[in-house]
Amino acid sequence: MELEFSEEQEELQRGARAMLTRECPMSFVRSVAEDGAPWDGLWQQMVELGWPALTVPEGAGGLGLGTVELAVVVEELGRVMAPGPFLTTAAQFVPVVRQLGTPEQQDRFLLPIATGGRTGTLALAEPSCSALAPSVVGATATRDGDVYVLDGEKRPVIEADRADDIVVVARIAGTSGEDGVAAFVVPRDNLTLTPITSADATRRIAAVALDGTHVAADRLLGEPGPPTVRGLRRAIEEAVTALATEMVGTCQTIFDVTLDYAKQREQFGVPIGSFQAIKHKFADMLILLEKARASAYFAALTIAEDDERRALAAASAKVAAGDCIQRMEKEGIQIHGGIGFTWEHDMHLYVRRITAGSLLLGTAAEHRERIAALLGL
Repeated sequence: MELEFSEEQEELQRGARAMLTRECPMSFVRSVAEDGAPWDGLWQQMVELGWPALTVPEGAGGLGLGTVELAVVVEELGRVMAPGPFLTTAAQFVPVVRQLGTPEQQDRFLLPIATGGRTGTLALAEPSCSALAPSVVGATATRDGDVYVLDGEKRPVIEADRADDIVVVARIAGTSGEDGVAAFVVPRDNLTLTPITSADATRRIAAVALDGTHVAADRLLGEPGPPTVRGLRRAIEEAVTALATEMVGTCQTIFDVTLDYAKQREQFGVPIGSFQAIKHKFADMLILLEKARASAYFAALTIAEDDERRALAAASAKVAAGDCIQRMEKEGIQIHGGIGFTWEHDMHLYVRRITAGSLLLGTAAEHRERIAALLGL
């Protein structure tokens, strides 16, 4: 298993960083978060560069690359806190359709993403069902002729209002456990969305009401039951790994911004970064950051190579990211002193992003429980 970037991956990283540095400065992020400025221009840049097509199969018009290439781009997006539906489209919607859809369905639903900039997301979690447990989903789907009638509620759904299509996970009415679990591609306009206030204003979250929603039978992905649950779990592993990698990118920026401040801010006539206590803080932060990055890329590589450790690696990546976040939140603000608490400083935006991310797709505690279960502890 090779953990070094290839020349192509390094070039992808350089290109992504250059574009995002140019097109997604913090002034743009603030305008989206605070004023609701449009994000479409940045999304179109991503589409033109082929980023949404990274892991779409070549047969469906994509580039057919792996999870490592996706992680490279996602980390750079995390560095600049890029708003928009890329993460949900490329790391949630695409993996589910790729895992569950027939070749005809992949062509139907993924080709517009790869070539036309269409967007998507995944609606799996419910108030009583974690995004990590598709087998206990409570929303129902009842067959009525050529359509299914969906009932229930999904929350939280990330970037629901920015998605053209939403994969809704429900169970065939009258079934339990893994039996009858199904996934439907539902146009967003057919659903009722209610915004949910989030700490992170750069990423939108909503509740999706399914009450009486009709969806054509040909929008059912695969066959309901255990195969769908297995496919969803594999797709969720990709989504968790991508989210962990994005948080690593944001944590890196917190580290960099805080280090620059420690080199400039003087106390008693010397930079505060020269104090041994501050050096120790940065050493601890760097260790956690590199651990989180290594865990995230190892998880991406296990998924790309379909390694049997992929489930364990994905959970470990979210745990490592969560541990890193706890320290970055504390030290990023504390080392900045009073200015770190002000609205005008960007630190609170970075902290809000990683705080919200730590709660999505399973907390670190939930993933620790999953690790214990996978190890038979």
